[in-house]
Amino acid sequence: MIVEIQGLRKVYEGKQRVVAVDGIDLAVAEGELYGLLGPNGAGKTTTISIATTRALPTAGTVRIAGMDVVASPAQARCAIGVVPQYNTLDRACTVFENIHFHCRYFGFSSAEATVRTRQLLEQFHLTERGTAYPTQLSGGLAQRVQIARAIAHRPKVLFLDEPSAGLDPQSRLAMWEAVRGLRQEGITVVLTTHYMEEADSLCGRVAIIDHGRILVEDTPEALKASIGAQRVYRLDLHQCEAIPTLVERLRALTGVTAVEATESGARIYAHNADGLLSEVLQAASPYGLRDLTIAETTLESVFIRLTGRDLRE
Repeated sequence: MIVEIQGLRKVYEGKQRVVAVDGIDLAVAEGELYGLLGPNGAGKTTTISIATTRALPTAGTVRIAGMDVVASPAQARCAIGVVPQYNTLDRACTVFENIHFHCRYFGFSSAEATVRTRQLLEQFHLTERGTAYPTQLSGGLAQRVQIARAIAHRPKVLFLDEPSAGLDPQSRLAMWEAVRGLRQEGITVVLTTHYMEEADSLCGRVAIIDHGRILVEDTPEALKASIGAQRVYRLDLHQCEAIPTLVERLRALTGVTAVEATESGARIYAHNADGLLSEVLQAASPYGLRDLTIAETTLESVFIRLTGRDLRE
């Protein structure tokens, strides 16, 4: 395994003690595209910060390509590429210079750095932007420059922390294609995200994390299948006092695998049974049905099922 994390804990002491990471174990194989999925504040960024030598753990070990990131941080950094949540491009340097100087920092000669920079600008469709400054770039272009810079020294593992945060849909799709292309270069990718669709689209395996702990880990397909339902119905009622009664009625319907009460109604997990929608409507109508939404089972469905609540802001 190229990334090995064992018993990782991070506790921030102060006026209020915060356990950001609470005993995480995970292993990522070489060439894998692995996702840490969860809401804001779940512990994803802290885990990445420790793995990339930006923070020290309270307990546990992290090894990248066999190197302990705490005992040998300088050596580990040579095997690591990092794209943090926020734009860290040097605004006083052009796009070309941001990548070129990164290469020089990692020991490339000037000629080697120039060749590598030009190669990356072409690979990420940034050649025409080489003389532009970061302040002149859109969010999507800036993110592509950050990814290009992060892999300029040919790391074995690339860590992406919330890579599509703040991007518009078109830029997000372009970023996804860029990330998929990294696997062809043999780069292992570990990304954190709270976008369920992103993890589903990109990752071969995902771990759903909350309150600093891994709740479950598997392929997106296996996680979605674990719910035992193909559809999720959400009901909102005017008569919230009737929710317990409605939940019991819904559980008796054919095709329903589970029903959970929510603050304003109920969430139903069900198979694609004929006539089920009509039966749901009939059961809910006497209680002032206000709204009904239907969705296919997603990783968000898995997360909500595991935690019993909607995602936090």
